[in-house]
Amino acid sequence: MQDFIPALTELYDKVKAAMPTLLDGLQVTLYIFAVAIVLGFLIGLVMALFRLSPIKPLQWISKIFVDAIRGTPFIVQLFFIYFGLNSLSFISLDNTWAGILTVAINAGAYFAEIIRAGIQSIDKGQTEAARSLGLDSTQNMRFIVLPQAFRRMLPTITNQAIISLKDTSLLSIIGVADLTQRGRVVVSATYDPFTIYLLLGIMYFVIIYLLSLLSSYLERRFVLR
Repeated sequence: MQDFIPALTELYDKVKAAMPTLLDGLQVTLYIFAVAIVLGFLIGLVMALFRLSPIKPLQWISKIFVDAIRGTPFIVQLFFIYFGLNSLSFISLDNTWAGILTVAINAGAYFAEIIRAGIQSIDKGQTEAARSLGLDSTQNMRFIVLPQAFRRMLPTITNQAIISLKDTSLLSIIGVADLTQRGRVVVSATYDPFTIYLLLGIMYFVIIYLLSLLSSYLERRFVLR
């Protein structure tokens, strides 16, 4: 017991000293995640509509995009966007925006399939009813199909968002000052990887758990009612 109290005090001091740096990294992680998810959803929506379009070239663009992104590792996409695109003279991306674009594009490919499946799950009678009310195709998609489809695909979208949040931890490889990278900095300064990486895991767990709770609430609010 006499050894436990000093050890606990030492642990508290380490955590207290590390938290400001880790919280700075957490802000960067949440910023990247929020921007990337919004962009990813928009990319996914466009690609889903391309795939459902009667125009063949648009269908091909969507299929090639989705297959290419889903068929390659996230880290390869990250290196291509940060190192590959930046090797071109007319493109200059900092590491943060390279990370945002990689997460957004990766998530967008998966969102595209989720949205496409959600749209196709809506009964064809809904479209016929919309036409009988005088709505054109755009109005039908905007006011009739998408709201119903979104309710059905909300749980899957949230699951993909959680996966994308985990993927942000890989952005430290290109020097993004996110939560993982800040954790590595603290480890280098304290030489205590056990405590810092445990704290890092707890912080990621808390964020993902809160996101899961939000998903459950939204599912009860909009899907199961």
